Amino acid sequence: MKITALLVLKCNPDGSDPVFLANALDVSHFGYFQRSSVKEFIFFVGRTVAKRTPPSQRQSVQHEEYKVHSYNRDGLCAVGFMDDNYPVRSAFSLLNQVLDEYQKAFGESWRAAQADGNQPWPYLNDALTKFQDPAEADKLLKIQRELDETKIILHKTIDSVLARGEKLDSLVEKSSDLSAASQMFYKQAKKTNQCCTIL
Repeated sequence: MKITALLVLKCNPDGSDPVFLANALDVSHFGYFQRSSVKEFIFFVGRTVAKRTPPSQRQSVQHEEYKVHSYNRDGLCAVGFMDDNYPVRSAFSLLNQVLDEYQKAFGESWRAAQADGNQPWPYLNDALTKFQDPAEADKLLKIQRELDETKIILHKTIDSVLARGEKLDSLVEKSSDLSAASQMFYKQAKKTNQCCTIL
């Protein structure tokens, strides 16, 4: 999973081209001589998608092996270029955080922007690095991943106990916690299960 670019743009209500406010790109996985063309293409597609994202709307556009996600919040628009494997919910959670942080840092000053600019904004570069892992952007995904890991550990523990069937039989026989009736029940249940598995 990879994020290639995060862009922040001002979308104009009159339908003219959006204005770039900030951007962060990682094109290191492209060949050296391709990088400038890739950057130009990112800016072109980013501006086009932002222009066509209505206010208060989110959209995802497939382009080759990438998805371009866009969120226009009342004219302030965040656009992210992610590979196809990046979860959509995480992508929009990230774009929402980017817009929140932009407004905290710059307030409503973006509304006066008339031409492309690239305000120095270290947060965006940090976000590009930090959110390469979708779980960082989406706390629910992070919790789900932790639960899945716990479930795997639990299954491994149960499997390792079940693999020691002979030991379990001897423990049942030696146990002072089990009455003679419970021990007999265990042995009968085991015999019954063996009969069923033979059939």
